[in-house]
Amino acid sequence: MPRPPDAPLPFAHLRVLELGEGVALSYLGKLFADFGAEVLKLEPPGGDALRREPPLVESGEGAESALFGWLSTNKRSLTADLAGHAGLERARALLPGCDVLLDGRAPAAREGTRLGLDQPHLVAAEISWFGESGPYRDLAATDAVVRALAGVFACTGPAEGPPSLLGGIAGAVTGALAAFNAVAAALWSGAGRRLEISLHEANIAVAEYQAAQSVTNPEVERRYGVNRFAPSSPLGVYRCREGWLGVTIVTPAQFRAFCEMVGLPELAEDPRFVIGLDRLRHADALEALFAPRLAARSAEEWFAEAIRRRLPFAVVPEMAALLATPTHRARDAFGTVTLGAARFEGPTLPQRLTRTPPLPGGPAPRAGADDGRLPPPASRPRPTLKPAPLPLAGLRILDLSMGWAGPLCTRQLADLGAEVIKVEACQYPDWWRGVDPRPAFFAERRYEKDVRFGILNRNKAGITLDLATPEGKALLKRLVRDADAVVENYAREVLPKLGLDYAALSAERPGLVMLSMPAFGLEGPWRDARAYGSTLEHASGLPTVSGAPDWPPTTNQLAYGDPIGGLNGAAALLVALLHHRRTGEGQQIDLAQVECLFPLAAPWIVATSATGTPGPRLGNRHPTQAPHGAFPCAEQGWVVVATQDDAAWPALARTIGRPDLAGDPALATAEGRRAREAELEAALAAWTRPRAPEAAMQALQAAGVAAGAVLWPSALKRDPHLAARGFWQVVERPHLGRHEQPSAPFREAGRGPYPVQRPAPTLGQDNAAVLGGLLGLGAAELARLEAARIIGQEAVPVSERRARAPAG
Repeated sequence: MPRPPDAPLPFAHLRVLELGEGVALSYLGKLFADFGAEVLKLEPPGGDALRREPPLVESGEGAESALFGWLSTNKRSLTADLAGHAGLERARALLPGCDVLLDGRAPAAREGTRLGLDQPHLVAAEISWFGESGPYRDLAATDAVVRALAGVFACTGPAEGPPSLLGGIAGAVTGALAAFNAVAAALWSGAGRRLEISLHEANIAVAEYQAAQSVTNPEVERRYGVNRFAPSSPLGVYRCREGWLGVTIVTPAQFRAFCEMVGLPELAEDPRFVIGLDRLRHADALEALFAPRLAARSAEEWFAEAIRRRLPFAVVPEMAALLATPTHRARDAFGTVTLGAARFEGPTLPQRLTRTPPLPGGPAPRAGADDGRLPPPASRPRPTLKPAPLPLAGLRILDLSMGWAGPLCTRQLADLGAEVIKVEACQYPDWWRGVDPRPAFFAERRYEKDVRFGILNRNKAGITLDLATPEGKALLKRLVRDADAVVENYAREVLPKLGLDYAALSAERPGLVMLSMPAFGLEGPWRDARAYGSTLEHASGLPTVSGAPDWPPTTNQLAYGDPIGGLNGAAALLVALLHHRRTGEGQQIDLAQVECLFPLAAPWIVATSATGTPGPRLGNRHPTQAPHGAFPCAEQGWVVVATQDDAAWPALARTIGRPDLAGDPALATAEGRRAREAELEAALAAWTRPRAPEAAMQALQAAGVAAGAVLWPSALKRDPHLAARGFWQVVERPHLGRHEQPSAPFREAGRGPYPVQRPAPTLGQDNAAVLGGLLGLGAAELARLEAARIIGQEAVPVSERRARAPAG
């Protein structure tokens, strides 16, 4: 699906100023540049520090970073020393011609030197590790430290520890996506805004599942071992005759189909293996039975069988195989990057808009290449609108999605002020209300008591429609006529069978934007493959570069693909809506969720393309920071320590009472420390072991060393920094009572978080308000529809449902 050469670039009218350093800032700028914006990257003299990060390639003028090149495609480079008056003045002189300012300087560096305050048209985004306030504001941080403090690592790795730390840039990419959504929403509002984005708070989206589930299911907050996660099993990576297979089993029907697939149908009747948690408790015994069967065939053969049986499995590719995968090549998932004389490939932005796709790769600028030859910006009227309280006020979205990824996408938009109408069926409610078939589940309305559903569906209205009936379909089409967008994550064939695909809905609403979120894309040989968030991670190749060298490919999170897919979905929808606002054109977005994880794997993808190898698996070590890892603390706690640069090393050594190491010239560089890394890790562990994680973190931070306690997701609710920032908001909801909601990771600068306007809807709660108020149905008609179970406010028990395939 190569990009048509005449396809419009939706941001071609925008000029963006990117100043500061860091992967999150660079990826945020890339999201604008690859959609056509003129992004001016303001680098310090000598170039951005990322230019010196591995892997290095020969550019013709020395060795430069391939990762930097991928992050900087289609940008312009200017140089200015922002630590001095002249550099700041140069930045100020550029701002009248810019639409967006992306400011990645540390909060302390921005104090007294804020830019753009005199430009009311400007959308300014201030991005930092921990936000502009709170006790962590000025802490030293790295990607791993922030994710540790966000609850991302605690549940992953061997039961006895240490927690397994996924390396690379996952935290920065996650934060950049949240920042992009806030900036794009501000652009949609048509008014200048100043935004604050916390990368720490953005990464809490990855840990929300465990934080929510731990309220009623504390077993989710344990490390069960490599490739094991509550509440289900198997959920991991297994050796085959050739290659590795990612396996995720959740429902009883899936387990039965799996047992039949491997020739062990009797296991489905074994009382030890009936439900997911029981299978997890007996995982050793279960794996001993099925693992030899998987080893009898290749991963490719098992994957083909899984597609036929509709099981959520995937081949787990190494990076070279990922780059060569025909399905991904056909979708243009990788594009060529040029950095001087160097050419290599990196992931294309996954926001695959059918009418306005992003550029696949492109040139990265040499440092200062545009000094003295920057063309003036196009002259155009500037907005004079007064900002509404929420930037997406007036936008209406129909949400047909279920589970995690789709609802997180629409929650981001609802938090930003969009009117989101969630559509369920009484016969098949959102599966995060619960999938228990027993009668008591329905009689006691337990489907209204799941905190996960409550957290993902706040700020939305909720209606019910049975879309398998002609009347239900007709009512949905009437709602579409006044909607700006539709979001759906059904299996690929469902909406076409119902007569509700994009062609049908856009006939009702010309210019409609519709986001579809298939696992592997709407077309191609894998289009019918089923997937959970874990399946997507397996298929992305991330497990092959994470974990210790002697481990099997290692799953890093219960379901990385879901929150990352949701954040990318919101970004894609906003790009399409901004294009619609300028042109009136609608489009369908084919968001293959597996591609959303490729940017997280970008360091290894780029390294493989540029150098032929992704590099060794490092476990909890780091390619440029030494020592680095998770170190044991008192009461079975852990602290992540990252020696972020050579200057931090002597401070770390003195803090742990080893001045001899601080003064050793052989340890002055990361290369020297890596030669003795095991010795240094032992010295650091001896110091951390008797201390509480928070105490170790505070002592190291006082010395300027990046460190963060490894927090369990539930502990986030007691975190002093999040409390100081008002991150947890208490709301009341029928059946669920008082519960805590995590705030959005973006806010208007100088203000508190965007408020939670309303709790998640109960089933069909807004039928009268939406179907009566918007469509004008009278009370008698609503009563007739409810009697026919086309709408309703109670879930239909399984025993009373019509025989048909579920919608999702």
